[in-house]
Parts: sequence; C-alpha cells; structure tokens
Amino acid sequence: MYGYGGNILRINLTTGEMNIQPLSQDMAREWIGQRGFIAKILWDELKPGIDPLGPANKLVMSTGPLAGTLVPAGGKVSFGAKSPATGIYGESCMGGHIAAEMKYAGYDVIILEGASSKPCYIYIKDDQVEIRDASHLWGKGAIQTEKALKDELGEEFQICTIGPAGEKLVKYACISHDFGRQAGRTGMGTVMGSKKVKAIAICGHNSIPLADLEATVVKGKEMLKGCFAKENLDEWQNYGTAGVPVWANNIGAFPTKNFQSSYLEGNENLDGKIMREKMVVNDKGCFGCPSPCGKYCYVKPYNVYTEGPEYETTALIGGNCVFTDIEQIGYLNYLCDELGLDTISAGNVIGFAMECFEKGILTREQVGMELKFGDLESFKYLVEKIAAREGIGNILAEGVKYAAEQFGGDSIKFAIQVKGLEWSGYESRSAPSNMLAYMTCDLGAHHNRAWSVTHDIAVGRKVLEGKARKVIELQHIRPFFDLIGCCRLQWVEIGFELEHYPEVLRYVTGFDYSQDDLMKISEKVWNLTRAFAWREIEDFGRKYDYPPARFYEETVTTGPNAGDVLSKEELDFLLDDYYKLRGWDLNGLPTREKLEQMGLGFVVRQLESYGRKIS
Repeated sequence: MYGYGGNILRINLTTGEMNIQPLSQDMAREWIGQRGFIAKILWDELKPGIDPLGPANKLVMSTGPLAGTLVPAGGKVSFGAKSPATGIYGESCMGGHIAAEMKYAGYDVIILEGASSKPCYIYIKDDQVEIRDASHLWGKGAIQTEKALKDELGEEFQICTIGPAGEKLVKYACISHDFGRQAGRTGMGTVMGSKKVKAIAICGHNSIPLADLEATVVKGKEMLKGCFAKENLDEWQNYGTAGVPVWANNIGAFPTKNFQSSYLEGNENLDGKIMREKMVVNDKGCFGCPSPCGKYCYVKPYNVYTEGPEYETTALIGGNCVFTDIEQIGYLNYLCDELGLDTISAGNVIGFAMECFEKGILTREQVGMELKFGDLESFKYLVEKIAAREGIGNILAEGVKYAAEQFGGDSIKFAIQVKGLEWSGYESRSAPSNMLAYMTCDLGAHHNRAWSVTHDIAVGRKVLEGKARKVIELQHIRPFFDLIGCCRLQWVEIGFELEHYPEVLRYVTGFDYSQDDLMKISEKVWNLTRAFAWREIEDFGRKYDYPPARFYEETVTTGPNAGDVLSKEELDFLLDDYYKLRGWDLNGLPTREKLEQMGLGFVVRQLESYGRKIS
C-alpha cells in the first residue's frame, strides 16, 4: 500500500501474544491515519464504561501517510486511549523522530492491550518484536530512561518513555521522546504506566512505497523551498514559541495568577531574545523540519539541560504561577519533563493550589509548607509531591477538577478546566472565539484543535456573530494535520499554504482527495470523538462545555483588558450558534441526520443499543 508502513502491530501485555495484521486499503482511504485511525479503533474496540487505568483500555500509537516521507515536517505521531484525566476520548500528539522510525519498521499503528504484571519495555526492530524486562529502568526519570536505552540499544533506536509520574498513575502524566518532545495532554503517559510499560523503542530499515516517487520528490522540494521563502521564517527559527509570551501579554491573553488576570507584570523578562541569550545552546528540529522551533537549553544556575521552555510551559508555569525569571521556568520545565508531567496541567494545578492557599481554603497543615505565587520552592515541593502521590500531591495528582471537589469552598469556580482537562495557555475573556474553541474541544480545554485569538483581534474582540463558524473551520483544519502525520506549525506560524497537501497526498498514497474531501474526513472524526464522550457519559452535553465560573462571573483584574468578562448569556449564544452550524441538537449532541450524513451510521446503531436517545 502506497504511503503507509502497511501493518498494524498488536501486543497483548497480559498474555505476551503479538499479532501483525495488514492495514486495509479501506481503512487508509476512509480515515487517512494517526488521529483518524485512533478514533476508529477506540470506538470499535473499547466497551463503554471501562476503567481507563484497567487492562481493558488500549493505548493506540499511530502516525499518518506523510510521516517519514520527503514532505516538510513529516514527523508527527499520536497516542490515544480512553482518558484517565477526563473519562472520554483522549489523544495527544508529539514530534521528534519516532513517527518516521515506526513507518520504516513497517507499522502505521501499534496497539498495546492488557497489562503487564511487571515493568517492561517494548523492543521493535522491523518484524522483531519483544516485551523486555524494564526493572532496571523503573523509577528513573523520563530523560534518564531514554538515555539509558540509547546506551543499551544504540543511537539508531528512537524511544519514547514515561517518568515516575506515569508509574504512579498521575492523571496528567505524559509520554516523552527525543529529550524534550512530549505527548502531554489527556494522560496518555498514565495509561502507559497502568500497563507497566516504561518505554517503546523502535528501529526500522524498510522504505515507504510511494505512488509516484518522482512527483513526490519534485513536490517535496517545492514545498521545502516554499517554507524557506517565507518572510518570517528567520524569527520563527530563532525563537520558536518562546517568541510568543510578550505578544500574548501585550494583547491581554497571558494567563496570570491562576487565570485571575491576562497580564503579567515583568513578562518582558520572558521574551525569547532573553531566553536565547541566557539559555539556548542550539536549535532543535523534528524529522524533516524546515523551520526547527525547538530550543535546546542549558540552565546554568541549576546545572540542567532541557528543551524549551516553549510558550505553553512559560504561560502555565510562568504566568499562571507568577514566575518572571526565565531560568527558573527553564528549571521547573526540566523537573516536569524528567518526572513525566504535562507542564500545562501541572502549571494549572499548582497555580490553583497556590490560590487555594492564598484564600485560606488550604492550610499549612494540609499542604506541609506555606505556598506562595512566584516561589520556586513552593512549585518544586508540589511537583515532587504530585509525581510521588504523597500527601497533598495525591489529591493534586487527580487533576484540578477533582482537587476542587475535595477542597470545597468556592474553589470549583476557579478550577480552570473543561471536561476535566486543564485549560492551556490563553486567557480568553476578551477572545470569544478562542473561549468557544476551548469549550468545545473534543478532548477538553486545549489549544491543539483550534486557536483563534488572532481572529478575535481581526474582526473585533466584542463581536460574537460569526465566531462559531470560524471555530468550526479551524477545528477541521488544525486537526487535519494530525491525520496526515505532519506538523501544523508551517501553516500556523509561517503561512505555508494548505493547498499543497491534497496534491502531495495524491503523489504519496495514490488517493485523489480534494481539500473539501479532507475537511469532511476531519469533520467525521470530530463527530465520532464527540459521540465517544456521549457513549461514555449518559448525561453528556451542553453542561460539559461550560468553562469555570471565573470566566463568566469575574472580570479580568489587570492589563489592557481589565474589566472584561463574558456573560453566561454570551456563552450560550456562542454555543447555540456552534451547535446549529455543526448540525447538532441544542444540547450539543450529534443528530441522527448528521451522523448518517457523515457516514457514521454504525455510531447511531451503537448509541441506540446503549440507550442513548438520538434526535
């Protein structure tokens, strides 16, 4: 099959059985890859109501047809499972080099089933697949583990790992790779830890068959030249997402003091130029990247090396916990990476705990020390307690929504999450479309699916009309890249044109998609993952899309947008418009007509068999 590794590898960790089955032409044509494959496999193979940390859950690793090819930035892989953080569909993607290696080994999908009785790692060298003992690695940090396995197996292996947080089943543990890339969101490292899998190591020596090799080479070179010609490429390469914090602060979108504000005094110290002067050792790119945005850093005061910090880490550890020293943020980023924690959720949870302490909801006796915003020891203490699930860390390890339910008071109002997933790095009371994007994301409050702050600025930040349409458009385009195995940042950050992708997909796969075809497939996956949540949660719907009360009851406290708030009525207007345009009912559930139109008749039948009433 053109463009694909051609196989699905299943590994049953309970029995030790392994099975390689061919990827079908129909599966590839209809679902494309990566996020599409994961959503379909999880829908077909998971029974509703399973424990996300039980052996019945499956961890699916998948990449797309452009990964490992000559197409720019074809280095993306996704992990999916029922999320322990949210209880619904969970998925997280990352870059690096393991996606290409997986394709070269001959696999488009790797499915981990069951659970091992003892620590293990997965060894894959082409068609040689083994479950190996990982007792000597258990307890090590994610970065240490990758280094140890590189030393043991050789540099040719590409390796993803979990840290102690994944072993201890912290609900927002991540999967790490390439000494600084993470599949951070929705607790995929937690699922990997529940199966006692410390690492997956892959080495491949096969080629990827292409439908038209010559045309792919010509088009690949054209796309690379097109990226190199973009006028803002140099600035993006110099700073990557580290160039964003000052901009976000100046427009009043930088989360500050647990999202009490959108403006941080001293934010200018977090500028990418300062980070480059103080910390950056070298630029670092993922597979085939023409615009490497990774920044490999040495944090001299703490004698640690780390990749980043990238924007989201700077926003959620820096702004949200009120740190204005880029080297302190770099050090805390290193701690989270080594422990195997998603920095978005960790920064959110710790900022929440700091506010709870400040408001007297948490006491010194409960915590074990005094907590202060901007205090390095407070953050370090909490992050280590969380990763070890010790004391107060055992509650915080469950996520901000659960912690608020335990702490009580008014804390649920400032537990910054949607659907149980902590909010990523843009305060959005002055950005209605971005607020809606986070509210309706299929995973929970996450920027991956749609980010529309610039649209809010362009058309008017107080305007509500038309915002839902833009969010839906972006929710089809941005996740489209997580179907094909490519990074979206060339399109997002340097303005690389979308129209290249249907053409190059035809040369690689032989499938003749139009741009509209690809957006329809992306929309189909969106409806499937929404239905997954409804299948898991009987009363799922509109009430799960609301943000925390802080965003519609409290105004922004400082900065250019001081006084801004979005009312509940305005949020309802946005949701009504969004649901109508999506073809869903007013409770935010896909209708029979919409599901049938999307080719998801099998979803209708399953939902009805589980007692769901479809309008």
